[in-house]
Formats: sequence, C-alpha cells, structure tokens
Amino acid sequence: MVFVANRTAAFKLLAEAYPFQSSKNLLTVYDYESEAVEAMIDISAKRGARISSAEFSWPRMRIQSAKLKKLLIRKRTKKENTGLFVFPLQSRMSGARYSYLWMKMAQENGWRVLLDACALGPKDMNSLGLSLFQPDFLIWSFYKVFGENPSGFACLFVKKTTVSILEASRSTGIISLLPEKKVSPSAMDTSEDDLDNSSSFSGPISIQATQSRIHEGETSEQQNTEVEKTSQLVASEKLAESGNGRLEVQCRGLDHVDTLGLILISSRGRYLVNWLINALTKLQHPNTEKGIQLVRIYGPKVRFDRGPAVAFNVYDWKGEKVDPVLVQKLADRSNISLSYGFLHKIWFSDKYKEDERLLERRTIEGNGKEKVDRGIKVITASFAFLTDFVDTYRLWAFVAQFLDADFVEKERWRYTALNQKTVEV
Repeated sequence: MVFVANRTAAFKLLAEAYPFQSSKNLLTVYDYESEAVEAMIDISAKRGARISSAEFSWPRMRIQSAKLKKLLIRKRTKKENTGLFVFPLQSRMSGARYSYLWMKMAQENGWRVLLDACALGPKDMNSLGLSLFQPDFLIWSFYKVFGENPSGFACLFVKKTTVSILEASRSTGIISLLPEKKVSPSAMDTSEDDLDNSSSFSGPISIQATQSRIHEGETSEQQNTEVEKTSQLVASEKLAESGNGRLEVQCRGLDHVDTLGLILISSRGRYLVNWLINALTKLQHPNTEKGIQLVRIYGPKVRFDRGPAVAFNVYDWKGEKVDPVLVQKLADRSNISLSYGFLHKIWFSDKYKEDERLLERRTIEGNGKEKVDRGIKVITASFAFLTDFVDTYRLWAFVAQFLDADFVEKERWRYTALNQKTVEV
C-alpha cells in the first residue's frame, strides 16, 4: 500500500512504474474527462503504450459492449501480457455503474487490471468483493471521507504477486516506487497498549508512541515544527485528554456511518437520487409550444443500481443551454455544491444522430501533439453519505429558479460583470 497526495499522483505513479515495453496496451473505461486519467495516458504514451478507450451510447451513457469486448479479446502468445486495463466501478459524473464481469473478461485475456474505486463512499469498500476478482492494482481516494487537500489523500494498492513486474519509477515527486526492502523485526514491535482493537473509528492515540516513532533516527527541524503544529491543532479541536497520556479522538461522522450500516446508507442515497431525477425531469418551461424541458439528464435515469451522482444541463425557454460554469457559480452563492465536467467518448445510434450536433470540440495538448476531443460540458451533483432530503430539495428549488426567464438574463449579466478584470490603482 502506497500513500500519495491525491488521485492524480496515484495514477501517475503507476504509469511510471508499469512495464509498457512488454505490455504495450492501455485500455481505459471513462465516460468523462479526468485529470488523473489524462496524466496517466500522457505518461504511458511517452513510454510507448498504445492507448485505446471504451465508448458509451447516448444518452444513457452505457458501455458499448461489442466494441469493448473486441478491444479486450486480442491475439497474444501464452506468456505475453496484453496490457493494463483501467476500470472504474462507476462513473463519478453520470452515476452509471459497470459490471464486475468486465474485470473477469480482461483477466481471462491476459490483462492486468487497475480497479478505480475512488467513486465509492467510506462504507462501500466493504462490498467490493476483492476476493472474487482480485485486481492487480487498486486506487482509492479519501476525498469523500475527509474532503479537499491536504486531507484528500489517496492510496495505491499493489497485489503481492504483481510487485515483481513493476519497474523503479523515475518520478521527481515526493513518492517513488523502489525495490522491496526487508524490515527488521524490532521495527515491527508494537505494544498492545498502543493498538485499538475496536471497530469504531474513534479511539485513543498514544502520545508517547507517536513521539517515539517520530524521534527514531534522524529528526529534522522541519519535522519538529510539524509536530508542534499538529499538537496545537489537536488542542484547538478540544480533544479529551485522559490522565495516562492518551488523546481521545472522536470521529462522529464516520462513527455515525458505521452505526447506520451499508444497506441503509445505499438505500437512502438511491432514493434521494431517484427522487431528484424524477423531480427535475418534470420541470418544463411555461407558455412554450413544444414544451421545452428545463433539464436534460445524461446517464441512467431512475434505476436500482445507479450511483450517487447525476449529470445534467439546464436549458432556457429558447432551448439554448445555460453555461454550466454560470450554473455552478450561482449554486455557490446559494451554498450548494455543484461541479461541472466534460462527457466524451460518446457513440450515437441512428435514433439519436440529430443530437450529435450538441457535441462541443475541445483541443487537448498532450505528448507534444494536439488532439481534438468531442463531448459535452455538463453539471454534476454528487451525493455523500450524509446528504439528506433537505439538501436534495434545496438543489431542486435552485434549479427550478431557471424557469423564470428574467432570472436567467439578470444572473447572466451579473455574472458577466463580476467576471471582468479589475485594476487596482
């Protein structure tokens, strides 16, 4: 297990260490533009990898099964590894969930599997079923547990039998992958008093044990400063200190989740997402002949197995799309957290060929070359494990304001005015 700064750092680290000279293929399954995945693609391409990607059918963003199956099943020799298959359990943007069977098919055809579990919540990790599919690599982010950086770090898990194939990474960052070193038994000794065997997230932390680990070996002035800052932070959080030199840490949010259980949390998230989708699709502009919808949903609609995220766009009474950046800025003023992204790798059937005109062209610079990517910019609403119906209703009420044409025009002009550059004299 390797701790890294964030999700992007984990993808970069693996791309630098994976042997693309012998396993030249990199296959990704993402329906949205991801900074972490693009960074991995750029590094892999420079190291000689052949890049390919799955496609998704419009507008439900389902995987094009026939095309992905064709990419997975390649002719190879018995001793040859096909490449690296990067597979997320669900889309962080559209909420579409994907079958575990794609991992099994990839492994049967000689692929090494990287499972991206960053879209999962803190309790969803209990239902991964890693013993059944056993991916070679797994990346998980603590963003949904702790929030933004510096607490939003990530982990890269590497299967023991796969460690031997990795190369020493040449990264100039803080963390690099190096050959395995043996650890002396004395370094692994830990007294029973320093361990907490309870299942709760809260519990005692031994101050003496923590300080002894820090002062073993060479300790720089910078480390001492960080220890002092940490001590001040702990004191400011008013943690209860007992008389035996221990700090009692309380993680009320995580303990609450642990008490509720996975089934209740998953059910509530599914009910909230499905209610929001039903409520948004019923919003129509008044006094229009064609009955123009205010909101268009991209990805699965009301389903039992969809993820806790919704991708959509808002349209005015003329049928023109409201800029997702404007919607996100207005949501911030109302203390509603929305984000925007770029859906791509879209395939259109004959039924939806007319919708192909909605796609935007975006130029991406990477690996010294420019490539054109086609897709659509969308707004995304993600549901955390503590999201309740009040939060969901506030989001629906905010979107419903766009039914007023004057509200849209007024806010668009205000946003344009506030976005101008100011010069201080």
